[in-house]
Amino acid sequence: MSILTNALSYVHADGQTLFQHLQLSIPAGGKASLVGPNGAGKSTLLRLLAGQLPPSAGEVVLSEPAYYVPQHLGQYDHLTVAEALGVAGKLQALHAILGGDAAPEHFTRLDDDWAIEERVQAALAYWQLGHLPLAQPLRALSGGEKTKVFLAGAAIHGPGLILLDEPSNHLDAGSRELLYEFVRRSKATLLVVSHDRALLNLLDLTLELTPAGIETYGGNYDFYQQQRQGQLAALQAQLGEQEKTLQQARQKARDVAEQRHKQEARGKAHGEKKGLPRIVAGNLRRQAQESSAQLRETHQEKLHDLGQQVQQLRAQVREQLPLRLDWRPSALHRGKVLVEAEAINFGYAGQPLWPRPLTFQLRSGERLRIVGPNGSGKTTLLRLLMGQLLPTAGRLTVAAFEYGYLDQDYALVDNQLPVLGQLQRFNSRGLLEHELKTVLHYHQFGPDTWERPCAGLSGGEKMKLSLACLGVRNNAPDVLILDEPTNNLDLASQYVLTQAVKDFPGTVLLISHDQHFAQEIGAERTLSLE
Repeated sequence: MSILTNALSYVHADGQTLFQHLQLSIPAGGKASLVGPNGAGKSTLLRLLAGQLPPSAGEVVLSEPAYYVPQHLGQYDHLTVAEALGVAGKLQALHAILGGDAAPEHFTRLDDDWAIEERVQAALAYWQLGHLPLAQPLRALSGGEKTKVFLAGAAIHGPGLILLDEPSNHLDAGSRELLYEFVRRSKATLLVVSHDRALLNLLDLTLELTPAGIETYGGNYDFYQQQRQGQLAALQAQLGEQEKTLQQARQKARDVAEQRHKQEARGKAHGEKKGLPRIVAGNLRRQAQESSAQLRETHQEKLHDLGQQVQQLRAQVREQLPLRLDWRPSALHRGKVLVEAEAINFGYAGQPLWPRPLTFQLRSGERLRIVGPNGSGKTTLLRLLMGQLLPTAGRLTVAAFEYGYLDQDYALVDNQLPVLGQLQRFNSRGLLEHELKTVLHYHQFGPDTWERPCAGLSGGEKMKLSLACLGVRNNAPDVLILDEPTNNLDLASQYVLTQAVKDFPGTVLLISHDQHFAQEIGAERTLSLE
């Protein structure tokens, strides 16, 4: 095995157990994904495998040290590109030798790696970073460029074991294609944490991390989803049977209680008729009462156990079912021109943002995807369409329409408010409190969450609460504007959002590098800013 864990456990510093007794094995050359809800511990597990964290218990056995590309790269901002690539020492030694310095320490540091400079340039060129000076600090780079620097390091060093944590998060569409090709061609053992469906489908082994441990599925993500759908159907059938059993048990308990009550009444009347001594009659009555109490206790215990099982099954089913929203239809007739742009541009410090001015129309009912590399002005264009900015060139006509805006951080959620207070803030329809609580229930927020501060919600929970907020406004959105909405969502939450947007009856404006999401929601038109 290339990766093996034995009874691996991790406990946070505050004493909270993240996971325990994990058993994980990946064969040499295997390409595996690690999936699970946000907070399950996927990134922590990668850090344990990379040796960046010590386990609380158990052991990690690797065939060789792992090359690790972390999700968050800000801690490396003080490094230069060469230092981040792990080649600064070798390059310095090579240049010293080529400059005539024959000191032994230079040869020791170079370690006969005379082709290091060519490999560095080839790797940077593949990842479209050939323009970067090796002495440039990482803090001057974008998130996508930092990720590609670390990915280039894998090509330079040729490790046999690679760990990737959300490698496509900050990559534009072109860079994602390079990542997919890298994964397809790699001979290394790969373990990848990602929410990118296209990437996950390139990996032939899916590992699901849950509180119960790791379950292995021998196929890619689509295969895993098919298996999960089968499990959900089985779970729903089991829930139906348990609910039926619970209902029968409750009826039996009522019947038995009624029968015992009648028997006790008849026994009391019979005793009085026979003229039994009071002490004897009292003993008989006490024995009957004790017998009834024991029977009630037995039934109550059984009902409690069945009730607990039903609650657990309902929770499991609820977590896996898609969110169904009651979107109200848009008041705009289909085909109405909502946006008309003629040769528009926007300038920063006198410099036009787009090399070619933009000319396009958006009509009611359409689903338009805006694409372009990082820094091409996609979010700026959305701000123009929402009236937050004015173009510096050309003519932009925007009709009156209601819109709902969801960005990758779900910024319409106020972290200072509790969940119910957040929903009340958007309640321009004047719904009563019990009606708002019903809305929260349908958006998978139980009573235990209503007073929880929004700051503690996961990305998926903020997404669901944002959709709930749009639903309680007096004016339903005519246009849903989505700016990288899936970036911070786990796969289950992405599925929920996908179904919600597919059901939306109005117009959709989308910025997303996620090709699968764009296809699923039916984005039929594309506006390119390249």
